[in-house]
Amino acid sequence: MRNVVVDKVDDIDRAVLAIGTDYPPGHLLPLHRHRRAQLLYGATGIMRVETADGSWTVPPHRAVLIPPATDHQVLMDRVSTRSLYLEPSAVPWFPTRCQVAEVSPLLRELLLAAVDLPAEYDRHGRDGALMELVLHELRTLTPLPFDLPLPARAGLRERCEAFQLAPNIHDDPGSWAAGLRVSTRTFNRLFRDQTGLSFQQWRQRACALHAIRLLSQKRTVTQVATALGYDTPAAFSAMFRRQTGATPSSFRPR
Repeated sequence: MRNVVVDKVDDIDRAVLAIGTDYPPGHLLPLHRHRRAQLLYGATGIMRVETADGSWTVPPHRAVLIPPATDHQVLMDRVSTRSLYLEPSAVPWFPTRCQVAEVSPLLRELLLAAVDLPAEYDRHGRDGALMELVLHELRTLTPLPFDLPLPARAGLRERCEAFQLAPNIHDDPGSWAAGLRVSTRTFNRLFRDQTGLSFQQWRQRACALHAIRLLSQKRTVTQVATALGYDTPAAFSAMFRRQTGATPSSFRPR
């Protein structure tokens, strides 16, 4: 199925529904939820999924797992998606929090084939076998560290969301503390309580995830390092490898 709203087919008696959708540049899917679990795969472009407790950056050819009944919004940047909507009973292992994952070449081909199946595919024929193989492959997904926890506290949440849009590695916790009218010591304790990370750890991760977006826009490593406030490309690349386990150049389009 292509460019179909899942609510129109949600009650069809199939464990897996596959839908392909094309989105215009800069498209925002506002806050919503699904009854089913969802695997959202980006065949092209980059996505950022946001929930009450964090955001997840999804580079091209990766996927994000979204648990059922989870309120989320998605910012799309030149994205063509392939989504699986999964009956919760068919995926009892599904994570309870969103998670970005690597997609194997086999699963990628299965996703591309699945969206061309009718909603009421034959469960006992080839189409049903393809969907059964999809369910088997989903259990082998490799998680990726592309999540950024976000605080619940008003004021701090807004500051974190603004930082995501234009992060700088030299942002000072003292200035954030002053903006919230607390001491730096209180701010550091509050930040860790709210996010599970120190401010410095969170700042680095935010920079690395924003770098993925910039690299996907064909920015050079030097340009990205400069945009994030790094003195040298080497210093930026070392941080990026620590955070993502990959080199910056691996995220630039070929």
